[in-house]
Amino acid sequence: MQKPTLPKGTRDFGPSKMIRRNFLINNIKEVFAKYGYLPLETPAMENLSVLTGKYGDEGDKLLYKILNSGDFLSKLTPDEFSKGAKEITGKIAEKGLRYDLTVPFARYVVMNQHEINFPFRRYQIQPVWRADRPQKGRYREFFQCDADVVGTDSLICEAEIVAIINEVFDRLKLNDFVININNRKILTGITEVIDAPGKESDFCVAIDKLDKIGREKVEEELLQKGFSQNSLQKMAPVFEISGSNQEKIAVLKELLSGSEIGLQGVVEIEEVLTNLNLMNITEANLNFDVTLARGLSYYTGAIFEVKMLNVKIGSVGGGGRYDNLTGVFGLEGMSGIGFSFGIDRLYDVLEALELFPDSEHVVTQILIVHFDKKTQDHGLGLLQAFRKENISCEIFPDLAKLKKQLNYANRNNIPYVLVVGEEELKSKEYTLKNMNKGEQKQLTLEQIIKELT
Repeated sequence: MQKPTLPKGTRDFGPSKMIRRNFLINNIKEVFAKYGYLPLETPAMENLSVLTGKYGDEGDKLLYKILNSGDFLSKLTPDEFSKGAKEITGKIAEKGLRYDLTVPFARYVVMNQHEINFPFRRYQIQPVWRADRPQKGRYREFFQCDADVVGTDSLICEAEIVAIINEVFDRLKLNDFVININNRKILTGITEVIDAPGKESDFCVAIDKLDKIGREKVEEELLQKGFSQNSLQKMAPVFEISGSNQEKIAVLKELLSGSEIGLQGVVEIEEVLTNLNLMNITEANLNFDVTLARGLSYYTGAIFEVKMLNVKIGSVGGGGRYDNLTGVFGLEGMSGIGFSFGIDRLYDVLEALELFPDSEHVVTQILIVHFDKKTQDHGLGLLQAFRKENISCEIFPDLAKLKKQLNYANRNNIPYVLVVGEEELKSKEYTLKNMNKGEQKQLTLEQIIKELT
């Protein structure tokens, strides 16, 4: 007999976990809707032509490819086989599982541009897949929770992302976190002033690993990618920038005085901070991090990353502005910005901090229990009276001893039990038992409904 297993990096979610996940997702959905975002879903699979080339070389390696149906190998020649996997992938796999929700969203916008009213705000909560090495807090299948705006380059959108993050975390009672913000134009400016123009992609990929491998290893990687020792020496002050957000801005204005695009990035950061002030949103959890890079290659402006300070886990959210993403699908000049919460990591954080409310485990409010077929039949007649009043209820479906029925209520965290016995049939007053307090009283059906609503 084959033992059932799960692919590494994937998980089942039983009822208790799903209740908690729904609590988390519903809170985020409500905030997105409050800020004017509309719901959207796209297919799990996309054409590989849509996905490849949008995430950088490292991202492309993590794409799950779906083999073509049928005898897909029969059309390959021995010469094509000899050239290796990269050569034959396009001939045997035309589709892949989506890597994120942003690129499929850009594809959707281009395909539906004539029906969309711009600026277009959408939120999307669906699973994505990455052929990564599984580890704590990192999965091969996980949910992303995106909110994007396309069709505007207004920096008000950047400020609203900060507002959304703050409000979601306030709802979840998370207060020990930091929202790191930077701008890709600043990183491009840094490459210009350290005499490495045109190498911003390599620079961003390397510096994005700063938290994981440290400054020394980052510099080694940059040297391997063709950066000179002189460039690294000129870059040294970047690692030393500290102080308040405003103090960092002042230092950067001097460091980037020779780069027009770098200074533009600083001005954009300043405007975001100004907008936050006008919206009466605190900067308490906002940190201007000059070394924040975000590895994805499509970012062109502001970039964000959210990290918890009291739980050891990777980032729980990230995003940024992308000016050219729809351009690769034929729609030029469509600026967009988005942010994504990592549902799985946020779940782990709330669980570690014991912040899930106990009440979220309650699905059924009242269980009707009975003694025989006659009392069970009477209980069936009570079900819809409760459900009509939006009281979730169920009846124990089997003829079983009362103890077994009460144990079922306890194991499923059902707070109330209604007992139907011979006396209840005569008096039409039922025993209502509070399973948490162990108290019980005799009430009519109308009184019980009033008690529970």
